[in-house]
Amino acid sequence: MSEAVPGIKSAFDKEDEGDVVVTDQRSPRPKDAATLILVRRDAATPRVLLGKRSGGHTFMPDKYVFPGGRVDPHDARAPTLTPLSEPVATKLAIGTRRAPHAFALTAIRETFEETGLIVGRPGTHTGKPPQGWHRYYGEGVMPCLESFEFIGRAITPPYRPKRFDARFFMADAEDALIDERPPVDGAELSDLQWVTLADALDLDLPSVTRFMLGEIGERIAKQQATKGPPFLRWTRNGHTTDRL
Repeated sequence: MSEAVPGIKSAFDKEDEGDVVVTDQRSPRPKDAATLILVRRDAATPRVLLGKRSGGHTFMPDKYVFPGGRVDPHDARAPTLTPLSEPVATKLAIGTRRAPHAFALTAIRETFEETGLIVGRPGTHTGKPPQGWHRYYGEGVMPCLESFEFIGRAITPPYRPKRFDARFFMADAEDALIDERPPVDGAELSDLQWVTLADALDLDLPSVTRFMLGEIGERIAKQQATKGPPFLRWTRNGHTTDRL
C-alpha cells in the first residue's frame, strides 16, 4: 500500500530498526495525537517542514518528523475563526468520540510550541484562553481550520513503549501561517528545516513519515485527493492499511 514512495516496502517501522521495543509488558493503549504537515510552494519545488526529535526520547529518538503531539482535552475548547470543512470533519469523526476539530487544534498548538510558527489569522479572543493556549492567543491571533486537509491516520504498533493514534493534516504554509517568520528550534524539535520531498527521503525518517510524504506527493501532483485518507493500524492479521 506504500507504492507512492519509491524504495519503501512498509508504512510501519520494523521491530529491529533501532527504536525501543517492548516485549515483557502489556502494550499501552494508543493516545490521540495530531500532526501538521506544512507545505511551502514559493519555490520551483514544494517543500515541507521537518525537525529532529531529541535522542533522549523513547518514542522515535533522533528521527525527523513533522510537528505534532498528543491531544489535550482543553484543545477542543479553543475558539476558532473558521471551522473544518464538512468532508474533513466527517472523516475525522470515524472511530472516535472526540470532537473532530480537537485534532486540528492540537496540530496548531503543537506546531506553535515546537517551532514558534503561528497557524491562524489576526483576531481577538475576549474570554479566558483554555489551558495551554494563553501564549498562542497572546499573539493576537485566532485558529483557522478551513484550509486543513486530512491526509492520513496511523496507530503506533503494539510493541512500542509509547503508542499514538495520530491524525495527519496538510496545509499550504502561505495560506495557513500568519507571517513568514522562520521556525525556531526548541526542546522537542531541532534542526528545523524546509526540505523538498526528495531531500526529505534522505533524512532519518520513521516509515510512517515516509509513507505520508508519498501521500503529499500524490496530492501535490494531482492538485486534489483522489483516494480517501489511509488508515494504518495493527490487527490480528498484522499491519493493515485501509482507506477512510
